[in-house]
Amino acid sequence: MTERTLASGLTLGRLARGERAVVRAVRDDGESVGDAEGSTIARRLAELGFVPGAALEVVAAMWPGADPIAVRVGGSTFALRRREADAVEVERAAPAGPERPA
Repeated sequence: MTERTLASGLTLGRLARGERAVVRAVRDDGESVGDAEGSTIARRLAELGFVPGAALEVVAAMWPGADPIAVRVGGSTFALRRREADAVEVERAAPAGPERPA
């Protein structure tokens, strides 16, 4: 998967530091990763909690090139390579507004 934007939407790899989003889908490029037979990017990301409906936040990006990026999903933070981040289709979350006093 070389394109940064999937045909159907925005990818995690295109978000900037501090942006929040919700996972819509995780796409697979069909290539195996690591030593485990049948282990693909989509499978490994799902095992880490990158599943449809999961809220996430980009907490850091290395400079230059923003590769890898640090992403918080659930109660954990993970470093993802650009290839992995581009496999996660997301929808930006609405920015949180200022809290009103009660």
